[in-house]
Amino acid sequence: MCGIALIVYGIRIDLSPSTLSQSPNPEPLVTVSVDDLKAALRRRGPDSLGSKKVILQYNKNLSSVEDRELVSVVIEDAEIENDQSYLQNCSNGKAGNYNQLGNIGELQFIGATLQLRGLNPIIQPFVDSYGDVLIYNGEIFGGIHVESDRNDGEVLMQTLANCCSCGSNGHTGPCSVAGHGCNSVPNVFSTIKGPWAIIYWQESSRTLWFGRDAFGRRSLVVHWPTVKDSRFLLSSVSPFSSVYQSSDFEVENGTHHNFWEELSCGIYSLSMDASKLHGYLAGEVKKHEWGNAMLSELIKWERVSFNPKPDELHGSLNETLEGQRHRHPASSDIVTFESGPDQTMVSLPAHNVLSALRKSVILRASQYRIFEAVRCYSRQEEHVPVAVLFSGGLDSMILSALLDECLDPSYGIDLLNVSFDGQSAPDRISAKAGVKELRRIAPLRRWKLVEIDSDLSKLTLEMKHVMSLINPANTYMDLNIGVALWLAASGDGWVSERPGNNSDEDQQRLRYKSEARIVLVGSGADEQCAGYGRHRTKYRCGGWHGLNEEMKLDVQRIWKRNMGRDDRCIADNGKEARFPFLDEDVIKVLLDIPLWEVTNLDQPSGTGDKKILREVARMLGLHEAAVLPKRAIQFGSRIARESNRNVFGSNRAANQASAGSVVINRS
Repeated sequence: MCGIALIVYGIRIDLSPSTLSQSPNPEPLVTVSVDDLKAALRRRGPDSLGSKKVILQYNKNLSSVEDRELVSVVIEDAEIENDQSYLQNCSNGKAGNYNQLGNIGELQFIGATLQLRGLNPIIQPFVDSYGDVLIYNGEIFGGIHVESDRNDGEVLMQTLANCCSCGSNGHTGPCSVAGHGCNSVPNVFSTIKGPWAIIYWQESSRTLWFGRDAFGRRSLVVHWPTVKDSRFLLSSVSPFSSVYQSSDFEVENGTHHNFWEELSCGIYSLSMDASKLHGYLAGEVKKHEWGNAMLSELIKWERVSFNPKPDELHGSLNETLEGQRHRHPASSDIVTFESGPDQTMVSLPAHNVLSALRKSVILRASQYRIFEAVRCYSRQEEHVPVAVLFSGGLDSMILSALLDECLDPSYGIDLLNVSFDGQSAPDRISAKAGVKELRRIAPLRRWKLVEIDSDLSKLTLEMKHVMSLINPANTYMDLNIGVALWLAASGDGWVSERPGNNSDEDQQRLRYKSEARIVLVGSGADEQCAGYGRHRTKYRCGGWHGLNEEMKLDVQRIWKRNMGRDDRCIADNGKEARFPFLDEDVIKVLLDIPLWEVTNLDQPSGTGDKKILREVARMLGLHEAAVLPKRAIQFGSRIARESNRNVFGSNRAANQASAGSVVINRS
């Protein structure tokens, strides 16, 4: 996990309607400085912080402005620190002195790194011998080969250096070096399997490339140039200065203009042209098509089979798997799966989902060489490299069981559970039951249930901080979820140590802070497997077609509703969130399965919803978890109840207020 940011000065940017979403509301007065960005990014990337600046200049050897060639110079960190007066002038729109010297535009790249891969320490931004600059926040789990001892950012930089410039705004024709081992920047970005947000300066084409992966698993927010602030900014997170200083939270109805907005998923370029503007630099933002056919299909999320025939429905949904086996003993759709001493009859689709999920967790829990360094200062038997955001529910139980299969047995696993109602919160109760079931199926693993207890009434400063993290999201639901995620990911809580006789009685509760830098999160399971209550409503009203359309909508908007917010809140603790259910291969496997094999909403909650994941849980020996109903974190942790009481006076008043568009007023 890393934090990246870009500040562009002195460039007149042409924004197409498809790129910029305009708001009719007044623009807020917000001041965002380089130091503000660095402070916010450093929380995400505590291992190193670096900055580079690309200065765009005219070639002064040419007499005519129209004929002058655009050249660039990369300035190192130390030189940037000595140039703060100019940066301040740029932020105030007073860059005239530099224009007189021939400098007409600047791009400042900032990168903070939480290093999880690679044998040698790295510092961003990456700069190569060609003058290309890269800041990268992501993980390459496939598509581009990365050796186990290499840093994937360095490998990506080397791959991009071999790209042609044919995909930029200034090159609209066919690739001039096709067949000569070169690739385009959009094709390289499209090849990556895994989460990413990237900002890349390609010196050969004078083009700035930026974007985020197709499902928005890494945050990237944008400030498009405005009258009050003509800079173009990109950042992993909104700094605290972007949130208005207010003494309390208020509720307002309607929408408002925000300084930041979520950058839509995709690949963008900003090409520079100084030939036609006397003394000024113009840039045009262009959005590019994905260069990967499979990825394009996943984005469209078109399920082939979603409306079953009567015989398919009765054969797959209304009978038990054992009954199917009895009626169709030679059926290829039923397989026998051994879980410990037991045998479980499961459908072939469920077996395929389990295989894809297992591979996904293996990729996200691999012990890269960076972990070797940890053993120098921490005893291996105490080291916990990976934790799970844990409610004890279906999704987190599946991830925990798979993590146990994939992780070296010498490591422990921390299960991070947050509660705003002590031991009485539903998620705390299910978490305690869940860890008992995990200990039953994996007794040799060192499981630690980390109980993170909080009192909402004592979190005034923390709430304001989380407001800056969820920004540009601005509803109380976003704030509640953000606070719960932020506290849970901190791993700062209590663990109960069992005495030598392994009795649950007389347990000692000790202070504990998880040092795991990777956190597995179950995001994406509900959207793909019909886990929300609204899915049942859509099914009742619109049948299978209505359900399929609602699930498609959920997957296609997950980047805006969930992923950016969740990434920002978790990463603020210096932790990296990884989402096994949103692995590209897992999405494809689930999408290829007929909808009636994925879910059966004619059956009650805890049985038919997320049907296929319940089969997966049984295959893993998690029979108790397999029947648990869905419960969102804001309700399971009881933060929603406490928040409603603080803000509205009661849950009933909160429900009445939610009939409108309830947002946080930061003014």
